[in-house]
Amino acid sequence: MAGNTVTRADLGDAVYQEIGLSRNDSAKLVEHVLEEICDALVQGENVKISSFGSFMVRQKGERKGRNPKTGEEVPILPRRVLIFRPSNILKERLNGQEAHQAAE
Repeated sequence: MAGNTVTRADLGDAVYQEIGLSRNDSAKLVEHVLEEICDALVQGENVKISSFGSFMVRQKGERKGRNPKTGEEVPILPRRVLIFRPSNILKERLNGQEAHQAAE
């Protein structure tokens, strides 16, 4: 996986190398998993992936904002936002052994 960004193609290639499916089947598998996650989130369901984290949709209410140029008040409409909460296992992997030692 080259560069600083992991793409769908990178994920498909990783599945191809690790599992041994054809490149086409690997890409279809990755696409199907991502589509299932998206569909669940659009329907308002939480998505929890063990040892990775949870994706949740939160409803934000209407609020007042300001145009920074003019200072004029502008209403910000209600909307849904996506929240990701990493698991403790992922947090420990990101921070190395420091997080594990600090907890003891």
